[in-house]
Amino acid sequence: MKNKMKAKMEQGIAVVGTFCGLNSTLAVECLGLSGLDFLIIDTEHGPADVESAMNSILAAEVRGITPLVRVKNHSRDSILKMLDIGAQGLVIPCLEQVDQVKDIVRYGKYYPVGQRGVAMTRSGGFGFADFAGGDLEEYFRVCNQETILIPQCETGGFLENIEEICLIEGIDGIFIGPYDLSVALGKPAQFDAPEFRAALKRIYKAVQDAGKFIFIHTTTIEQAKQFIEDGFNGVTYNQDVVVLTKVYQEAITKIRKG
Repeated sequence: MKNKMKAKMEQGIAVVGTFCGLNSTLAVECLGLSGLDFLIIDTEHGPADVESAMNSILAAEVRGITPLVRVKNHSRDSILKMLDIGAQGLVIPCLEQVDQVKDIVRYGKYYPVGQRGVAMTRSGGFGFADFAGGDLEEYFRVCNQETILIPQCETGGFLENIEEICLIEGIDGIFIGPYDLSVALGKPAQFDAPEFRAALKRIYKAVQDAGKFIFIHTTTIEQAKQFIEDGFNGVTYNQDVVVLTKVYQEAITKIRKG
């Protein structure tokens, strides 16, 4: 159960991923073949649910790309199901309060960090994986170490509590949702606004001080490169549905122009 994405970041290598909204195992395989480090199966805004997410996770495993899932919400059911089917990390949206983040750890990490329900499910090879067949505490240790929990900073309440949230044991990193965060600041998509830049600086410092990973979503290659240069551990570049559409739009335009 080695999380290749996490291992790279621990070596100081920035990772690049994308959001997966096509809900297709073939699309996931192609993303794996592209050289991306990770993908985020989107069950918040995308059509995927538990069974289709499980199939996408399997396709990701086949092609060696780390599968994360953005869950619908921070409920126990949303957290537990996606971990049990094999997600190696969760991105959790729509959080406002410190207690909500603590609930994520409670539901998503095993003893002694949290209270994740014990079951030998797909994530542990139904009990037949090497790390799952012996001592239960060793199984807990491996799962807690290799499965990462990444709440999104995209609301005013989360930003207000960012320093405390970053220090919570069991939280592995913070994912910045720039669009929702800019809206929360009253500056929709105004990413050069002083308020937004100040928020980014505050989040980055809080994450660095806590020794956690920091991620952000980007929509252009230039943005992605800049955030990596600025010291971010990971970026998502766009989403598969957008990239696919744009590539064909550009191709059709060139073809019809002769």
